[in-house]
Amino acid sequence: MSKREIQNIRTGMKKRIWWMAMVGCLILFQVVPLGTMELMLRSSEAARIKDIASIEGVRENQLIGYGLVVGLDRTGDSVVGGQFTAQAIISMLNTMGINLKVDPIQLLTKNTASVIVTAKLPPFARPGMKLDVQVSSLANAKSLKGGTLLLTPLKAPNQMIYAVAQGPISTSGFEAGEGGTSVVKNQQSGGIVPGGAIVERGIDLALQSWEKFSLTMHQADFTTALRVSEVINAHLGEGVAAALNSGQVQVTLPPQYQGQVVQMIAAVEGLDVNVDVRAKVVVNERTGTIVMGEHVRLSSMAISHGNLTIKIKSRFNVSQPEAPGLIGSAAGETVVTPEVNTDVEEELKRVIQVDGSVTLGDLVKALNSVGVTPRDLVAVLTAAKAAGALQADLELI
Repeated sequence: MSKREIQNIRTGMKKRIWWMAMVGCLILFQVVPLGTMELMLRSSEAARIKDIASIEGVRENQLIGYGLVVGLDRTGDSVVGGQFTAQAIISMLNTMGINLKVDPIQLLTKNTASVIVTAKLPPFARPGMKLDVQVSSLANAKSLKGGTLLLTPLKAPNQMIYAVAQGPISTSGFEAGEGGTSVVKNQQSGGIVPGGAIVERGIDLALQSWEKFSLTMHQADFTTALRVSEVINAHLGEGVAAALNSGQVQVTLPPQYQGQVVQMIAAVEGLDVNVDVRAKVVVNERTGTIVMGEHVRLSSMAISHGNLTIKIKSRFNVSQPEAPGLIGSAAGETVVTPEVNTDVEEELKRVIQVDGSVTLGDLVKALNSVGVTPRDLVAVLTAAKAAGALQADLELI
């Protein structure tokens, strides 16, 4: 094949590749419009208002009640630890017309357990709605597995009944064993009753009469609150929203949304806003887990780190000397002497210099170069915060 033919083949391939690229671009712009691409880019940098704030007054309410769980396989409360369980059984039977005159101490309660029942009443809950409930042992029951929660009224802090709960309990744990050995997985003294509560009383909020409402920020921040008000004003009209403080933005219904509070709230919650996050480092000392935000920076400082390892080994030497005199006579006194060996190993300390305005990536790289473990990093960060070099909030959990 001549050089001219090879050149023609290469030229043809380049033309085909160029046309394929042009067709691909046309298909891309046809399938993904510019507005959608802009939204994708914008969404990657912003968060919806509904994800960073909530409507003031629209919230869950906590419910609590005391109940009995029956049907346990001798894993319930004992007489000594659950005397109030026996009293509750007698009171329940009396309400059913069974007058049981017996000393509560003489009543066997191994198949019954006293429990505390909790649930969350969502906003705008209506009578007939079902709720999940959490059941937790109150006395010394070993397991609630296989038990059934009896009718339990659930009250709010105002002592009014808003729901009643009843049903079989689902536990995630189990226990198996034989011959003195057993295997236990997860906790069995608590469980849930899916859909076990029925709402009897709802909480009404007259939304249609609202002329204004407030947004409560999940994380109070002046910059984010101001941006939220600016975004709302840009989309719904100037003067509609105003940031009152770092955690509250007040929104006034414009003329076009009068009497349409639901539509107004939906329009506000769907807006995107750039969130300004404070520099923060969260450290879990128990697990060694460390989470750092992207704005975490360090001032100029030097870090020195070294591990000190102490190894102590103990062993006992037994001395049994023979008694002087004839063979076969009684042996001498047995002496046990401990022998303790202590070794101290200290790693060579390395000092690194950290320049000012160090970013998160530089911080991690610098600490890794020292050879610190996650648990050692806790001490390093705590010392850096105490020295004023860590330009972020440090939270230990």
